[in-house]
Amino acid sequence: MSRQPRRHFTAEFKEQAVARLSEPGATQTSVARELGVTPSQIKGWRLELAAAGSAEAIRRQQVEAAELAELRRENRRLKEEVEVMRKASAFFAQWAAMNAKLEFIAAHAAGHAVSLMCRVLSVSTSWFYSWRAAAPKRAERRAAREELLPRIRAIFEASHRRYGAPRIHAELRDQGIRIARKTVAKLMKGHDIRPPRRGRRVPRTIDSRHIFGIAPNLLRRNFRASEPDRIWLADISYVPTDEGWLYLAAVKDMATMEIVGWSMSARLKSSLAVDAMRMALQNRRPAPELICHSDRGIQYAAGDYRLLLKAWKAAASMSRKGDCLDNAPMESFFGSLKNELVHRTRFRSRRDAKAALFEYIAIFYNRQRRHSSIGYRTPEQARSDMTAAMAA
Repeated sequence: MSRQPRRHFTAEFKEQAVARLSEPGATQTSVARELGVTPSQIKGWRLELAAAGSAEAIRRQQVEAAELAELRRENRRLKEEVEVMRKASAFFAQWAAMNAKLEFIAAHAAGHAVSLMCRVLSVSTSWFYSWRAAAPKRAERRAAREELLPRIRAIFEASHRRYGAPRIHAELRDQGIRIARKTVAKLMKGHDIRPPRRGRRVPRTIDSRHIFGIAPNLLRRNFRASEPDRIWLADISYVPTDEGWLYLAAVKDMATMEIVGWSMSARLKSSLAVDAMRMALQNRRPAPELICHSDRGIQYAAGDYRLLLKAWKAAASMSRKGDCLDNAPMESFFGSLKNELVHRTRFRSRRDAKAALFEYIAIFYNRQRRHSSIGYRTPEQARSDMTAAMAA
């Protein structure tokens, strides 16, 4: 009788065979008979799986214990980080403020590890120690800056509360004080030194729907002028009063930024532009070929205005239709006028408004205000410098 070949059973087969022992009425003999194996094999598999299960259970317990210990360490670390974050949130509002982070770490160095707080707050440890070592010099600089506050306030008040950081910085520089413009801005912001603002109402001042001729655009946004009285810009704006609108026509010299002529009226009429230009021409008496640029409004296209320019041999120039950027420097002047005077003042009458506008243009804007486009000089200084250079 030939010998039966030895059968090999997979681990899955053995597991399933032993699992059948849990069925009702099942015994090793009955399961062995069903599967064509011997009861001793079923018994051996059961013991083998039980031993393997015990070893796996022990290994699993060891892994779980190690994981639990690691989780406990992580939990302790997270609790401390949360405590740091809780304290830090009360110490400064903006996480991006690096100085606030550094000051927080310095203030809590006794209660928490510096390395931990630096990690939580994304700060280099070496940076923190360098910052702390420089604390005495930093305090000295801060005290020096604070000493400048009275000067800044004095300049601000002298400008009738109109100057921002750039012009106050220029004034300090002329007084021989070396300080960064950003530092001036920071001091002003930190001590609430800023011009007041009021709401705005906008009437219509331009009416280009007329039958008069339109002059060509001679400037094409090239507003540079190296000498006075070569390029003038003209425009009209408005000022609200309790009595109604007060309209202002102005003429600006592009070399010196000076308002060389202006006129005010309760009505928006063509004589308003004529009177402002006549004032400029008679006061400055420019040479021929002066370019007088304006928008396409009827006040600048009407006959009286064009005849006045022709009499002085001045060339008329006009912006393109609906393009305010073609007369941008005049828009800038009126913007400064509104921000520095009109939007912060309530005028009870047109007479009050006229007096305030006269003071702003003739005294402050032309003689005292520093203009960034001419190197933070006043228009009066710029005209004097240019006249001297032309005479040399």
